[in-house]
Amino acid sequence: MAPRNQAPFVLASASPRRRALLAQVGLEPTTIDPPEIDEAAELGELPAPYAERMAREKLAVAAARHEGAWILAADTVVALGRRILPKTEAVGEARHCLQRLSGRRHQVIGAIALQAPDGRQVYRRAMTRVAFKRLSPIEVEDYLASEEWFGKAGGYAIQGRAAAFVPWINGSYSNVVGLALAETKDLMTGLGFCPGGSESHAE
Repeated sequence: MAPRNQAPFVLASASPRRRALLAQVGLEPTTIDPPEIDEAAELGELPAPYAERMAREKLAVAAARHEGAWILAADTVVALGRRILPKTEAVGEARHCLQRLSGRRHQVIGAIALQAPDGRQVYRRAMTRVAFKRLSPIEVEDYLASEEWFGKAGGYAIQGRAAAFVPWINGSYSNVVGLALAETKDLMTGLGFCPGGSESHAE
């Protein structure tokens, strides 16, 4: 339930990881409403613009459903250079991602889109560089057997067994999990969101 005098807080995402991350910093959505949008990248679309477009489109769909609410939408993209890696849903797809990531550095791009109850919108992008050690065929197959890769951008979850693959990270860890927390909380505070109480009105 929303605190008295505070508008509802809608998370426009089905990701349990985003919800858990928000709870970690005291942000509890009152409603979970994942929008159904076409997530196909446009021809030649680069990773950062793609992530930003997805977050904005998710926000637009949720905003049409929840007038007068706080609405948070986000998207996470794993990229190798200009190449967007998929959210893996088949074991062969996940194997291909892990083989490409093996022994290389990649980028995790998080896009955040937030709307206040009065309709003001703000956006932010976070980028984290991640290095994978060189993976042996046995390590790849053992990870695939865990099924942690299912539905994950780039075919891995850094908060799970894939933590053993990452000797180096530069940037927000929570961004790699699914939501850059410092950036998200800064955006919400800047627009006047006050957990547990009424909104302030930032100029």
